[in-house]
Amino acid sequence: MDRIEQCRIFARVVETGSFTRAAETLGQPRSTVSTAVQALEARVGARLLVRTTRSVTPTPDGHAFYEHCVRLVADMDEAEDLFRRERGHVQGVLRVSLPARIGRLIVAPALPDFVAAHPGIRLELGVTDRPVNLVEEGLDCVLRVGSLHDSGLVARRMGWMTLLNVASPAYLARHGTPHTPADLVRDGHVAVRYMSPANGRVEAWEWEEAGQLHVLDLPGPVTVNSSETQIACCLAGLGLIQVPAYDVRGLVQSGQLCPVLPQWCAPAMPVALLYPHRRHLSSRLQAFAHWLGGLMAEHLAQE
Repeated sequence: MDRIEQCRIFARVVETGSFTRAAETLGQPRSTVSTAVQALEARVGARLLVRTTRSVTPTPDGHAFYEHCVRLVADMDEAEDLFRRERGHVQGVLRVSLPARIGRLIVAPALPDFVAAHPGIRLELGVTDRPVNLVEEGLDCVLRVGSLHDSGLVARRMGWMTLLNVASPAYLARHGTPHTPADLVRDGHVAVRYMSPANGRVEAWEWEEAGQLHVLDLPGPVTVNSSETQIACCLAGLGLIQVPAYDVRGLVQSGQLCPVLPQWCAPAMPVALLYPHRRHLSSRLQAFAHWLGGLMAEHLAQE
């Protein structure tokens, strides 16, 4: 095994905090990862990692060496990508995580175009609504919806996701159609409530009026933690929901769901592609980010 690959393996162990997780993300046996780190420590003549039964953490020397390894691996990847780009051939594995319905409704149907344009890229697509740790799980990038916290990652803004208020015809036949936000409380309307998988918080009903955000704790018979289930419950007539417009466009066009209170919708949510802070991005990631940006522009507001 060459030195660059040893450095790559060592960096992944530091990032994941585990020999096992590093091996899984690299697609190599755990024994190979352990042997590579041992050989690297012998080569540099220093202990780089502290190993316990629960975790693996870098020593002070390991911290310093990790920074050099990251730069070295990035420089080598960039050098190799330079010649691949000149030959018009980008290749390698790209690991991406997407929100479930964006992955199913927007990205998956368009993937044949990406695969045709970049046949050398092997895409590993994780589709989930749960929060993911980009570094620990060995991902190249993750698409996130909503406000971003300072995570040390680079964010590339894709646009703004507009939301709609919708209900099923059966629900509106039973409860009537609200015409103002005041009708929600006065007429006893209910919602299919959404609980965030990230923090367990139940989302309130929101709307903007005259530039001001209003929040209402609208009750409901069912609380769910997935968009798929929330839309299914809405279709079953269990309550109102606030949902991304792209998510229900077909259902609204077919009459299975009806927009309500169109003048009083929740604020649009930012959508961004996150990736590690590196001097050089792989040509694989650059190609995917460019393609995804064009695709999402067709479904998101840009201002």
